[in-house]
Amino acid sequence: MNCREKSLQFHSLTQFPFSSSPAPFFALVSCCLLLTSLWYLPVLYLVWLLLDWDTAQQGGRRSQWLKNCTVWKHLSDYFPIKLVKTAELPPDRNYVLVSHPHGIIAVGSFCNFATEGTGSSQLFPGLRFSLAVLNCLLYLPGHREYFLSCGVCSVNRESLDFVLSEPQLGRAVVIVVGGANEALYAIPGEHCLTLRNRKGFVRLALRHGASLVPVYSFGENDIFRVKAFAPDSWQHLFQLTLKKLLSCSPCIFWGRGLFSAKSWGLVPLARPITTVVGRPIPVPQCSQPSEEQVDHYHTLYMKALEQLFEEHKERCGLPASTHLTFI
Repeated sequence: MNCREKSLQFHSLTQFPFSSSPAPFFALVSCCLLLTSLWYLPVLYLVWLLLDWDTAQQGGRRSQWLKNCTVWKHLSDYFPIKLVKTAELPPDRNYVLVSHPHGIIAVGSFCNFATEGTGSSQLFPGLRFSLAVLNCLLYLPGHREYFLSCGVCSVNRESLDFVLSEPQLGRAVVIVVGGANEALYAIPGEHCLTLRNRKGFVRLALRHGASLVPVYSFGENDIFRVKAFAPDSWQHLFQLTLKKLLSCSPCIFWGRGLFSAKSWGLVPLARPITTVVGRPIPVPQCSQPSEEQVDHYHTLYMKALEQLFEEHKERCGLPASTHLTFI
């Protein structure tokens, strides 16, 4: 790899919305413009924001130009990220892809399913992926335009029901179910998933008759170093309290420096990430699923995820003694 390729890969990180959010910069510029003769620009954007408020609940506003932008290929090559298909996902039905683990910034889920950095549309022709994220991320000025243009949608029920209720089949919502809680356990070499009591994705699949698909990104937890606290420590309890209040994970993490790989910073480490998409689990359609149905398919899903992990862990560089832990 030549220096130019390395430079393109490294600078592509600045395009990643999670690690380089434009919201604070956008807010500062808007405040400054209000004091100039260009005051009408932030006012017009505010009007646009109000008129466009419901877009996040209606599947986003994807831009194929942005999704196919070369910068995402460079970003995927930086780690590198690889997308692996284990079974066909025919576009004559809908899917709920459940992605694990969340890690710190879920870069595997973003590059694979919100962009064409790994060629997901060629690997799964006919499918239209919609990565679901926290609702609050889609109402930050500037930040929302970036996300919505990548086809990202809100993870709330209204938004996901809208996507899976569209008349055209081949819709695939991608949910990183571990969320903020799982980021607290994003320790390199460990595979701890928040899943035992997360059943909303099963209810969603049952309401729409969408097949459940397990997805696991080997290496997602390796791109940052995380300070872990004992479960009974006051620091861990403090993290959990803040998470409940802020809906985000107040974990302590670090990567490499901006100008030197030997220094500490917030730039992700270049560690390979292999995202394996498992076999679909057929789910019947039931507008009001019972708890017994939900529990049944949740158990089936957990077994399928565990099997996917066991089948691919060694070829992804993990020792045979490594297993998933569900909390």
